[in-house]
Amino acid sequence: MTTKTRSIVLVVVILLALGGAGGYGVWAYARYQEQSRAPSEVPVASAAPAGPVIFFRNTASGQGQGMVATVPASSPRGSRTLTAQACDRVDVAAGRRICLHAQIGLGNGTDEEILDADWHLLRTRTLAGAPSRARLSSDGTLAASTVFVTGRAYSSAFSTATEISATDGSSLGNLENFTIDVPGTTLAPQERNVWGVTFAKDGDTFYATVGSADRNWLVRGSIKQRTLTAIHSGVECPSLSPDGTRIAFKIKSPDPNQPLVRLLAVLDLTTDQVTRLAEARNVDDQAEWLDDSTILYGLARGAPIGDSDVWSLPADGSGAPTLFIEHAWSPAVVRQ
Repeated sequence: MTTKTRSIVLVVVILLALGGAGGYGVWAYARYQEQSRAPSEVPVASAAPAGPVIFFRNTASGQGQGMVATVPASSPRGSRTLTAQACDRVDVAAGRRICLHAQIGLGNGTDEEILDADWHLLRTRTLAGAPSRARLSSDGTLAASTVFVTGRAYSSAFSTATEISATDGSSLGNLENFTIDVPGTTLAPQERNVWGVTFAKDGDTFYATVGSADRNWLVRGSIKQRTLTAIHSGVECPSLSPDGTRIAFKIKSPDPNQPLVRLLAVLDLTTDQVTRLAEARNVDDQAEWLDDSTILYGLARGAPIGDSDVWSLPADGSGAPTLFIEHAWSPAVVRQ
């Protein structure tokens, strides 16, 4: 069952529970079944591409909607290969895959699945929240998952729970329980909100966002020491460049009339210099690096609901956004 199937079943169950919506529920589910049997609206290849590839969630209507797909990195607008794995969020590294997808039902749970290169399930667990972010370390040994949670007395506009775990073993627990050092600020446990992990290559260091009310910090984490240390303010959803020297992230719009708009920027970890990128639209995604000079990110289409595209943008502040993969979300670059 695809992610969209699960979403529609959830809507139907809720509407039926509220009463008087049985006719709509039957119509909506029948409509989805009809659409899912239709041919895909994008070209589909019969064999997986060779060489460097990009994995992503296919958002094109028709067969394969909600499934993980791949395209050659050299031809991202070409035909895509569809898998049988449904994911809301996906990442790929070193023969491992992490897949987050929302559970069916009235609860608010996420299945976190770790799979091998052939999509065989290695382990699975349930996270209490809706899927948000997923990342693997470059060697495939560590996984990070962020979910949105409800019913917690945080002062932030939203609440998250983020965990790092070994792909072949146990979890390190919620990162909010790590020792958090924000110079000049004391954060009570109920004020801590952590999300958006990105891993360095040393097996210990990672970066994430710590938020409290309307304040955010980029933190450098240590798995061995179980610490999070703030190194820059105003950073959301960091993504470390392949060469380990820069962080792509989201920054609040400087326009006071756009308090919810998030724009893209890059932080140089050596000089602490921030470069605003040439994207004026609101970005609700954790960026992915195509290479050391280009970043990828998803943007919702608006209609139909759930459809989106992946865009590319120079990481030095030059150029302009370019449509990279149509009807796609959650890109993950596999380099060779």
